[in-house]
Amino acid sequence: MNRTQPPSSDGVKPSLLRRIPLAFGALFGLLANADLAARYAALRDGAAVPTPASPTAATAPPSSVLKELSPDAALQLLALLQREARLIDFVGEDLSGYADAQIGAAARLVHEGCAKVLREHFSLVPVRDEAEGSRVTLQAGFDAAAVRVTGNVVGQPPFAGSLRHRGWRVTEVRLPKLAERHDARVVAPAEVEL
Repeated sequence: MNRTQPPSSDGVKPSLLRRIPLAFGALFGLLANADLAARYAALRDGAAVPTPASPTAATAPPSSVLKELSPDAALQLLALLQREARLIDFVGEDLSGYADAQIGAAARLVHEGCAKVLREHFSLVPVRDEAEGSRVTLQAGFDAAAVRVTGNVVGQPPFAGSLRHRGWRVTEVRLPKLAERHDARVVAPAEVEL
């Protein structure tokens, strides 16, 4: 599948700075909306995504209205990951000049900071309760947004297979409230030492 992005409706491809809040907005949208996640998964995998004009639309559940989310929550999360884990600095760094031990030490700090942000601002539970590696059966009507079937997928459910990843579901989000005039686009202020 060609994964290049088509131009936006006005013919201009979004810049990197515009794509960052879009990506985080999409993350929260996919976490909050199972229908949207199922359509995204189908689109990503190159499958036809039913639309009201398609022949399969009659059998598909009614699609929800897509809403445009403010990028503020995504930018706030990015700011938290930068503050606690220096994530932007780490990902933006050219690591080719560093030894593996140096990268590992830096990755440990990034990992600890990211874990702190997740613990403080999100409640996460596994999608499936079984242990990874367990044999599971997916009955007809399973939630395709919560379980991705991989491998040699043929026929109709029930599907029997091995659980490769338990998945994650967010049950609570605890992002701090932002002041009305707060510019969420500044995810890390510049620092000037006097």
